[in-house]
Amino acid sequence: QVQLVESGGRLVQAGASLRLSCAASGGTFRNYVMGWFRQAPGKEREFVAAITRSGGSTYYADSVKGRFTISRDNAKNTVFLQMNSLKPEDTAIYYCAARSDQTIVVLSYEYDYRGPGTQVTVSS
Repeated sequence: QVQLVESGGRLVQAGASLRLSCAASGGTFRNYVMGWFRQAPGKEREFVAAITRSGGSTYYADSVKGRFTISRDNAKNTVFLQMNSLKPEDTAIYYCAARSDQTIVVLSYEYDYRGPGTQVTVSS
């Protein structure tokens, strides 16, 4: 059983940067593909980014490509999401997720574990 806890979300102005962290425990972190998802009020949860087990490959939603960077530190059991040039439409609860299968997928339900989320609010 893997436990995930996100942190780093807060209120910022448009154009600002934030770095989210997700600490994992209870499993062998390097064995999991890690992903970030977000859900805005009244909208479905959407894929943001994912990273392979080794960190060698990353994948992004078109809406964040070039602005967000996912990374991981397998020694510290942590995955990060660096968010630059934030926009009001990035406002959402951000969740990290872990997937035991090695393939990258963009559907939240295909991940085995999810954290409780951290709120990111971007004001205009």
